Amino acid sequence: MRHRLKLRQILSEKWKEALQAVLPIITIVLALSFTIAPLSPSVLLCFLMGAVLILVGMMFFTTGAETAMTPMGERIGTAMTKTKKLGVVITLSFLLGFIITVSEPDLQVLASQVPSVPNLILILSVACGVGVFLVVSLLRMLFSIALPPLLVGCYAVVFLLAFFVPPEFLAVAFDSGGVTTGPMTVPFIMALGVGISAIRSDRHAADDSFGLVALSSIGPILAVMILGIIYNPNESTYTPPILPEMQDSSELFELFRTGIPTYLIEIAVSLLPIILFFLAAQFLVLRLSKRKLFQIGMGLVYTYIGLVLFLTGANVGFMPAGHYLGQQLASYKYSAVVIPVAMVMGYFIVRAEPAVYVLNRQVEEITDGAISAKAMGIGLSVGVSISLGLAMIRVLTGISILWFLLPGYAVALGLTFFVPKIFTAIAFDSGGVASGPMTATFLLPFSMGACEALGGNVVTDAFGVVAMVAMTPLITIQILGLIYQIQEQMKEKQAAKDYTSIKVVNRDRDFYKAHISENEKCLRKLESSEIIYE
Repeated sequence: MRHRLKLRQILSEKWKEALQAVLPIITIVLALSFTIAPLSPSVLLCFLMGAVLILVGMMFFTTGAETAMTPMGERIGTAMTKTKKLGVVITLSFLLGFIITVSEPDLQVLASQVPSVPNLILILSVACGVGVFLVVSLLRMLFSIALPPLLVGCYAVVFLLAFFVPPEFLAVAFDSGGVTTGPMTVPFIMALGVGISAIRSDRHAADDSFGLVALSSIGPILAVMILGIIYNPNESTYTPPILPEMQDSSELFELFRTGIPTYLIEIAVSLLPIILFFLAAQFLVLRLSKRKLFQIGMGLVYTYIGLVLFLTGANVGFMPAGHYLGQQLASYKYSAVVIPVAMVMGYFIVRAEPAVYVLNRQVEEITDGAISAKAMGIGLSVGVSISLGLAMIRVLTGISILWFLLPGYAVALGLTFFVPKIFTAIAFDSGGVASGPMTATFLLPFSMGACEALGGNVVTDAFGVVAMVAMTPLITIQILGLIYQIQEQMKEKQAAKDYTSIKVVNRDRDFYKAHISENEKCLRKLESSEIIYE
């Protein structure tokens, strides 16, 4: 009975969080649909139905992430380091990175939209890239290697290789780095870092627990760039999503009913490797209690239900609406209106990302409240808002994505040498987290729809939204860290000043005390003596 009441309370809290995250997006889309960008009844109804499924899906997913994915990652990470065998750690790290990436729903969404490269080849290549760089990330933690120089070196290789990648494939390569760090990857990988850092007893262990997502996002970029060189996409074509047409509510229900089985199978296949890996770890090393296994099992059920509902709502409801809305706004007599609209949507839409909640909560816990979830949320929202504005400028002008990414990453990497390293790790983790399923299923189609309406090249101009969303939080969160550092320095200076003042006051007090005491002695002597007046 107590367990049921606790579960009901948790679900109620998660429902409120989901409602706060998704309601602004619904409001914006409805406001646009009734003013400058009217949506067809079919598209609007699909969007609203999708919003309901996303709300319920987020509620179940965040509950499942807390009770299953996070504990699994922490315990596997702790068990890996306890082996003290470097070969075992490397092998298991690669397998985990590979399995988790194959399980990532965001990657499936992007792969279906990328021309020229077969979906399976793209997914397996990206998974290998994540596996390799997860190994690099864990070795960095174990050997206490500084993150900033490692990031600078890796991104130097990325941008050097970018000059050899066909333009039609460049934006897709950077997009892949963002989509691989979604609702499945982030909870597990971040918890893995927490579990490994728990083994270390040094004062930098907590700081080093972040940064896994940051480095894991680089592998896919390099992998897809190599694919772009091998698979020359000169003849690439883009197929826009099919907009729904319905006559009544029964057809609406049928549309979603036929979509759910697809995601039931897809998410089951995605979760199966993770479950099998965990069961093997449980049998060999973990040996958790039956009660804990039951809790993790129920968490996996919640995760499964949540992801199925979330992806159904996002793909069936949000993707067509995003594409259609982009077309309508770009067709408006003032096509530049897509820039402020995209910025407003970007500010709020990042709050609907399931993995963002996980990151914000873990950051607040690890930093003991020094970095609040609210501050993280505002920083991410501002960053994504700016990135969407820049992405729409690309759609309107056709400017190469490198003109934005090169200076953006230069600033971000430059800041790494001036801010506390925990903020650097959190910032680069945030970049990957901000570009999740909502970005791939709503903002990317929005950009594609706008690009189509303007007659641009969808492959070169519309793709890259995910990359832009992943870049700007690197700067905004580090600026937040810089402000935090300045505030702490001012507090230290004030504390030192107050300490000096106290010493001066104490010194003066002792002086005046002694002086008064001497005066009192003189006064008493005068009073006791005879005074003769002539």
